[in-house]
Amino acid sequence: MSRFIQIVEVGPRDGLQNEKTILSVADKLDLIRRLEAAGAKRTEVVSFVNPNRVPQMAGAEEIMDALPRDRVHSRIGLVLNMRGWDRCVSTGCDEANVVVCASDGFGVANQGATVRQQIDTLAAIAERQAIDGGPPITATISVAFGCPFDGEVSEDQVVAIAREAAALGIPEIAIADTIGVADPWVVTKRIEAVRAAAPDARLRMHFHDTRNTGLANAYASVVAGVDVLDASVGGLGGCPFAPNATGNIGTEDLVYMLERAGFETGYDLAALIEIGRDVSAKLGKAPASSLARAGGFPAGGSST
Repeated sequence: MSRFIQIVEVGPRDGLQNEKTILSVADKLDLIRRLEAAGAKRTEVVSFVNPNRVPQMAGAEEIMDALPRDRVHSRIGLVLNMRGWDRCVSTGCDEANVVVCASDGFGVANQGATVRQQIDTLAAIAERQAIDGGPPITATISVAFGCPFDGEVSEDQVVAIAREAAALGIPEIAIADTIGVADPWVVTKRIEAVRAAAPDARLRMHFHDTRNTGLANAYASVVAGVDVLDASVGGLGGCPFAPNATGNIGTEDLVYMLERAGFETGYDLAALIEIGRDVSAKLGKAPASSLARAGGFPAGGSST
């Protein structure tokens, strides 16, 4: 299995946004640089949200200003509204990850907007990009498997958003299990449904491990033909507006599983394990990832 699986590192954004300990800009930059040295080519580094609401994400402009641009690394900024898009463009982000929630309950709690209003915002951003330029846009459908406020999220809800994103020409659509309620079987079905609704879009999957199904869902995604997965070093993560949601699948755990099976990821597993341990220590917590506790196999944790 020499197939390459691209892992988008979301630790500097999703991994930190729900932590009580707030890292300095210097610490965030150190984390980003170490992750890129360990093999991360696409990294979600900042979130253009109001720092009064999410203080963990303060300093986005400083972070982007300090990162030298190159043709190897793509730095992604999270965008929720037109103000966020303007900030993303002004800082020179390589990609904009625009979020559309699959439920009104989560959308109002997280972004102060209904699903319809968020789709309209995505359309306005796509139109602005087409006229004025700007970074490539990815649309992430959050709570695509279940909402902490509205309960179950149907396949139809997700497909409707994906179809509208595809009609806007969005080149990549991410399906996010924001609160970690999915199972491998529904993941397979949802991938099939979204692929049918948006056949020209590249699919990306984003899983949280709240109920210990994250890696199983990643496996199901790879078997279904998905080549892009999100993960967070150390298994860090969570959402300020999703009660009881825990971290993303650990980057090191995902790399280990894939590379043991013969897939390629381009990551240095030993370096990831060390980074996961170090950033967790800075946050005053034990790493959530299994590899940070157990190490790789054979001993040493080197990637294949």
